[in-house]
Amino acid sequence: MTFMTFLLPALFAVTGVLCGLPKLRDHAASIALWGARLAPCLLIAILTSWLFITPSPDAPFHGSLLSALMLVLVVFMAWILVQFSQHYMAGEPRVAQYYRWLMLTLSAVTLTLSSNHLLTFWAGWVGISLGLHFLLTFYPERPRAILAAHKKFILARIAELSLLTAFSLLYLEHGTWYLTQLMSQVQGTLSLTEQIAACLIAMAALMKCAQLPVHGWLMQVVEAPTPVSALLHAGIINLGGYLVLAFYPLLHLSNAAIWLLLIVAGLTTLFSALIMTTRISVKVRLAWSTSAQMGLMLLECALGLYELAVLHLMTHSVYKAHAFLNSSNAVHEYLLRKIAPDETPNALAWGAGLVFSGVAVGLSIWLWEYQGPFSPWLLMAIALTLLIAQWRSVPQPSSLLRLAGIALALSILYGGLKTATGWLLSGHVAEHTNQAFSLADIWACALFIILFVLAVGLRYYAHLGWTRRFSITLFAGLYLDEWFTKVTLKIWPVTLPAHSKAKHHGVALLFPNLSKGWKK
Repeated sequence: MTFMTFLLPALFAVTGVLCGLPKLRDHAASIALWGARLAPCLLIAILTSWLFITPSPDAPFHGSLLSALMLVLVVFMAWILVQFSQHYMAGEPRVAQYYRWLMLTLSAVTLTLSSNHLLTFWAGWVGISLGLHFLLTFYPERPRAILAAHKKFILARIAELSLLTAFSLLYLEHGTWYLTQLMSQVQGTLSLTEQIAACLIAMAALMKCAQLPVHGWLMQVVEAPTPVSALLHAGIINLGGYLVLAFYPLLHLSNAAIWLLLIVAGLTTLFSALIMTTRISVKVRLAWSTSAQMGLMLLECALGLYELAVLHLMTHSVYKAHAFLNSSNAVHEYLLRKIAPDETPNALAWGAGLVFSGVAVGLSIWLWEYQGPFSPWLLMAIALTLLIAQWRSVPQPSSLLRLAGIALALSILYGGLKTATGWLLSGHVAEHTNQAFSLADIWACALFIILFVLAVGLRYYAHLGWTRRFSITLFAGLYLDEWFTKVTLKIWPVTLPAHSKAKHHGVALLFPNLSKGWKK
């Protein structure tokens, strides 16, 4: 079984090496395509072996259900991205380098997802970051891309150091490098060493998921080729969530780690979702959306909603890959929005939205006999309320009753998928879920209510003074990235391409407000 599991990262690695060989560079696209086509067949063989062979706790590779789901997602994405790249990257002078680093990055991803040994896990984690760095700098003549990759490079090294320190502390505490053995030994009250390790793992996950205030690089790497953006947003950035899910038996016992996730991820969800509405660029808006979605997924993990976080991770990956690969359709979508009537919902519309969403959510909770935090259902109710209240402001509005039926169906489907995922993962995860209206649940509910109020204010009351001032602040991204960029370039300056006028610190051209008064 160990040998079979290792074959998948080996396939992507060999394919990447072949793409980079001088004599085969002209055939790199075909080689990558064959590698992507072989991967599903190999994955089926690996998953079949997992059904009949139970891995030992000290096997270097493991066959957990979470790993299986993630590997299916990665192989599916690899096939889609390579297929899309056949036309998108055609004619690029450095296309062989693109396919080489794409396949090597996928190799590192599959190695991480299937690793049971912490050092192998960490090696794959580092490989992902290094491979992604070369993909993000595919256009070395673009100053903004180089600066973003530079910030990402620094953050990745900090996250890797945090992760390696956490793994070392866990080894010193438990005497084993194997993930399954470690998680089976973690129980009861954590020691100080385990508490520190849990917080370091949470911090690494937050940095990997581009949470505030270290989010800026994610918004600026959109200058990379679109398939790279799809790979990043639909796959690699989700590994922060996978890290939390894999170490959940440890993290949920640490109040410090849980509240670190609750506060940072919760605030990121709130502000990134609002900032997203101020963006004009399609890819930048999608990048802010990813930051918000990752924050919401980590918030779900902190609330103990393991099955909801897994469902969120899978669906977000598919949606975001489609959104990036379909970003060229932005003009058509803009024209559809232009012809839609822009009506401010009246009190009757808001009332109907609240009533219908409340009924839909209540029926779904009753139908699925849900017990746990109330905040995810509050978020669902808010989303359905907005959907129903804005029913006239769409290009082809449906009847109100039909829309109410759709809202009910969505609520029941949401509850059903969550229940089914929980049933599928039962026995594979630590059983821990915060109860309704716990302190963590109240925190999440407060964030969602604030998000609803501010979003409605920015959308329908933009003429008020406070909304104009707040909108300006949001458009600036709360000025957080400017601060982080300034600190980063003071610690480790970067030289941008020669045609850029910002030669010394590489910031004057990109962030003129920061460079005032700096010695050139």
